[in-house]
Amino acid sequence: MTLTKIITYNINGIRSAASKGFFDWLLIENPDIVCLQEIKADQTQIDYNTIERLGYYHTIAPAVKKGYSGVAILSKIKPSLRGITSGISEYDDEGRWAYNLIGNTLFISAYFPSGSSGDERQKFKYKFLSDIFSISTGLINEYKNVVLSGDFNICHKPIDIHDPVSNKNSSGFLPEERNWMDKFFSSGWVDAFRFNNTLPDQYTWWSYRSGARKRNKGWRIDYHAISESLTTKVIRCDILSNVVHSDHCPVLLELDL
Repeated sequence: MTLTKIITYNINGIRSAASKGFFDWLLIENPDIVCLQEIKADQTQIDYNTIERLGYYHTIAPAVKKGYSGVAILSKIKPSLRGITSGISEYDDEGRWAYNLIGNTLFISAYFPSGSSGDERQKFKYKFLSDIFSISTGLINEYKNVVLSGDFNICHKPIDIHDPVSNKNSSGFLPEERNWMDKFFSSGWVDAFRFNNTLPDQYTWWSYRSGARKRNKGWRIDYHAISESLTTKVIRCDILSNVVHSDHCPVLLELDL
């Protein structure tokens, strides 16, 4: 058995997270692959020395806009192929997609748009969902073994949000978004966390307002989506809710690859 330990983590600013002990935690946790979202830094603002000292190759996809969005993949294993394009420039300009091919498995770090700021961004989100559905389906056909990790900015089911009734008209829990998740997870993808876990009150993001995290009033919007071919390889998938460098927490996936 070759245990591969994968973390997905929206760190809400890599420099901010670093000041709160992110790299110290990474040293102890020692994952093989780290998919980061919302790094909020350009290539000149990344602490490559620390990343490399920890033993990671790095693939960084910053947004054109300063201090916004951006994703990254850190890997202990040198990828045979890597890139920072989804193939659609309006998404790539916002730093929403990075990938590494490691062995015979494709790993993707993705940051789905939020629609909470208004109708224009919600329309952008729906377009992204439509395009990414086609792209992701194509990747399974091409690579077979795929792990798509990241912040989807959608709670799939009522169990995944602390108050489904009052949030029924909130971006991130809209019927159209949840229907997309139904379609996505019926097209060759599996929610690795829910594959073996039906427990309620399992969240990955909490608002900074009103002490939401302390009261566990959260949303589960961060996912490891795996191709069906990898379901027999899942050892565990856990939400690391006690890790605090961000308003999100990391999600751990262990695969026997």
